[in-house]
Amino acid sequence: MSQSSPSDPDSPGAQRCPNVTDVTEEELKVCAVCGDRATGYHFHVMSCEGCKGFFRRSILKGVHFTCPFTRSCPITKAKRRQCQACRLQKCLDVGMRKDMIMSEEALGRRRALRLQRRLAQAQPGGLTAEQQELISILIAAHKRTFDSSFSQFQHYQLDCLDEDVLPDVFSILPHFADLSTFMIQQVIKFAKEIPAFRGLPIDDQISLLKGATLGICQIQFNTVFNEETNAWECGQHCFTIKDGALAGFQQIYLEPLLKFHISLKKLRLHEAEYVLLVAMLLFSPDHASVTQRDFIDQLQEKVALTLKSYIDHRHPMPEGRFLYAKLLLLLTELQTLKMENTRQILHIQDLSSMTPLLSEIIS
Repeated sequence: MSQSSPSDPDSPGAQRCPNVTDVTEEELKVCAVCGDRATGYHFHVMSCEGCKGFFRRSILKGVHFTCPFTRSCPITKAKRRQCQACRLQKCLDVGMRKDMIMSEEALGRRRALRLQRRLAQAQPGGLTAEQQELISILIAAHKRTFDSSFSQFQHYQLDCLDEDVLPDVFSILPHFADLSTFMIQQVIKFAKEIPAFRGLPIDDQISLLKGATLGICQIQFNTVFNEETNAWECGQHCFTIKDGALAGFQQIYLEPLLKFHISLKKLRLHEAEYVLLVAMLLFSPDHASVTQRDFIDQLQEKVALTLKSYIDHRHPMPEGRFLYAKLLLLLTELQTLKMENTRQILHIQDLSSMTPLLSEIIS
């Protein structure tokens, strides 16, 4: 049995050589700052996602770090978080350039333009197999984790009240805190059902959840909103904005909140569109402290393209006309609502009623 010569261009050995070379070259791509595996040139220097994100955040925030030692701390993959001052100095020493950092607004505009180009180039043939699989994963995760009947919610603190006693801020606020915590727990379970989310570093998972959970709760809350009565029907209990006022929320938040839910409900979204909307909120690269920003950006873009394709091919007219654009506008409104919601929660006096999980989310 004859053996092929490695120099023979048709031999198996010759066909494997380019792959071996590629692996070797990939291994040589190390971060000039910490020595971790680099993902490419960032701010003029071959670096990893972690050091890229650290340098960008440090410069944009204008933070002044102080080294507690002699300003000569070793910066390695394992020790890079121990001294931010020396890590930043190392970034500068190896040649990272401040002038190459784009602002958040510029990054947002670039993402929007790129997505717009991708949408314009999208194939008109319908949903791809990858998009159909994504929708299936999200719907399955939603069905396994969202209790639309609220039958599993056992923390009602209103049940002990006498029927003749009207609930006041001291009784209904703890109840709202429990309800919010219940919904937050469902969002966390939903996210952990998604393989792409589970594959992220734990710190990024936490950052995404802290940034998106309150918005996701509102999207899910919309599925139980009754536009005829303007009430949220949560199993045996119904809530209106009057209940929100009793809990201490102000009209500057409650009125836009009701308008948001009415507008979203009128769009008659399919289940697939709801879960894709939730995934767009979850995989937002703009949330603070994420390290895998580019990867998360790509995930969000895939979700956005899938949502647009689904609307184009599965949502009947005339409701489907301009639906995608309307959803993007509502997502912008939702960000404003989330900020006002957080502000008011932090200013409601009876903060002792907040659960640890709710406190962690809004911190």
